[in-house]
Amino acid sequence: MQAAPRLAFGVVADIQFADAEDGHDFGGCRRRYYRNSLRLLREAVRAWAGESPPIDFVLQLGDSIDGQNARRGEAESALQKVLEVLGQLSVPVHHAWGNHELYNFSRARLVHTGLYSRPAGGSDGPPDRECHAYHCSPAPRLRLVVLDTYDLSTLGTEPGSPRYQESLRLLREKNSNDDLNSPEGLKEPHFVAFNGGFSQAQLDWFNEVLKFSDENQEKVIVSAHVPLHPGASNGVCLAWNYEAALSVIHAHRSVVCVLAGHLHDGAYCLDSHGVHHLTLEGLIETPPDSNAFGTVHVYEDKMVLKGWGRIPDRVMHF
Repeated sequence: MQAAPRLAFGVVADIQFADAEDGHDFGGCRRRYYRNSLRLLREAVRAWAGESPPIDFVLQLGDSIDGQNARRGEAESALQKVLEVLGQLSVPVHHAWGNHELYNFSRARLVHTGLYSRPAGGSDGPPDRECHAYHCSPAPRLRLVVLDTYDLSTLGTEPGSPRYQESLRLLREKNSNDDLNSPEGLKEPHFVAFNGGFSQAQLDWFNEVLKFSDENQEKVIVSAHVPLHPGASNGVCLAWNYEAALSVIHAHRSVVCVLAGHLHDGAYCLDSHGVHHLTLEGLIETPPDSNAFGTVHVYEDKMVLKGWGRIPDRVMHF
């Protein structure tokens, strides 16, 4: 008989809710179900609430509301609706920040919303309080790390700020297109404005967290909005300096899995160091008769994903 899981948690990505009619992606060929995504999220919350054994937390992997809310003047109300649904859960929700959060809000504003799940005070994250990266231990010898893949980004930042200037310089160095969201003709097509990257300060902090986890024989689950491995990406939806993040991960033995969103098709790979990279299918492009969320059970030697709708079941051995 299988031992009980050490931990169980819900996971969902790219809700992108807007109180708007269905539309399409930037390419104009993929349908997006803006209003319906909230209904699917309610279904997910009901399923998580009925899980046995009960879940310990939920991971919301970013892009909780769609960028069009900013143009419509509905960013605050749309976010409130999403947070109200998630607030029906009796467990914590850990939020990763995505590009659509930053289309709607500045970093300075996000810090004062319900999407700021970094613990108040303490040394759980990098020194910059606007960097939404942190870690916690939801069960003995298990650690969750939430990374901020837009720590380096032109999004949600004042154009005059050093963060913006450094990000724009890096982007223009790698992307010669007039439209910085276009990967067309690029040698490194992930250098687009809807992606972002890590500051050295965040990478140094991440390295210290993993050093602690190594020393304490912990297993670490990493979460981020943007994928960190080309094998769990389409080559475009990938963190700018993903190699630097992978170098940190591979310098340690504690990370077992990286969970991401951003790429609505989803993807998976097992890397050369035995780390699982799972990119979740996006709720926003899920038809009304389906869904896209999961529950993960963590055992001593594996993680088991039970998927709903277009998210397949998966067993990831350590």
